[in-house]
Amino acid sequence: MRVLGHEPILEFLPRARAQAFLFTGPEGVGRRTVARWYAAGLNCPQGFPPCGRCASCRLEPHPDYLEVAPQGETRSGRRSRQPQIRLEQIAPREEGEEVSLLEWLTTHPRYRAKVAAIDGAHLLSEPAANALLKVLEEPPSFARLVLIAPSRAQVLPTLASRCLEVAFAPLPEALLRTLSQDPEVLAYAEGSVGRLRFALEQPAAFNRLTDRTQGVLEAMGRGPAQTLEALGLLLEHEEALPYLARRLGQVLPVESPAYRQALEAIQKAQEALGAYVGEELVRTWLALKLAPR
Repeated sequence: MRVLGHEPILEFLPRARAQAFLFTGPEGVGRRTVARWYAAGLNCPQGFPPCGRCASCRLEPHPDYLEVAPQGETRSGRRSRQPQIRLEQIAPREEGEEVSLLEWLTTHPRYRAKVAAIDGAHLLSEPAANALLKVLEEPPSFARLVLIAPSRAQVLPTLASRCLEVAFAPLPEALLRTLSQDPEVLAYAEGSVGRLRFALEQPAAFNRLTDRTQGVLEAMGRGPAQTLEALGLLLEHEEALPYLARRLGQVLPVESPAYRQALEAIQKAQEALGAYVGEELVRTWLALKLAPR
């Protein structure tokens, strides 16, 4: 299993005695990949780095590795703008539902250790966080827990205080250049191997995102109506607003009040969409905020 970069972390984890970790850092820099690498090494007969050839390393999915991620749909089946890790994903299930984390941890590993990665620990619902706290306080001896979040500050203090933080930084561009020399792809990645791979593996979707973002940036100088129309196309993409925020410096001086106001408006629009405010209303409000006055 190849991990791009993060050599100090790969050297540290095999020696760490903690049972609970908090992997923090930007999206797409490799936190999930390292969690899988860590689980593979714990269960590989040769230890670290995992050999990739033994019976344990070849298993996919591995029975001793579990990822818990936010649900993308509400209970009613509606697409969730604010995904959340729900209680039933952590605590014992009702009949017919998937096995929960706590149930999974009641059985011994097939090999040496069970590793559970809670991907999006900052999106745990309050009941789910309380249930997770119990296992963090007294994890089984064979268990390792990896919480993944953007930062320590975004995780409930009761959870973060029981974890050893491992901070991930964006990858150097020189390292990403081993995967692509395309300047537009590298600019989009901004140190994230996950974003870079998206651009390389889904070029049509990447081109739509970049073209539509450029369309919004150009429309901002022409007025609210043109900006509103351009935003309608852009918001079809999941990463639309974060990418638009990163590109603002192309049309607005970074030190200017207009730049700061535009960033704040994009952030508020993201929060409003997450709170299920109507997309048309949010788009109209954002177009008015982004257009020149």
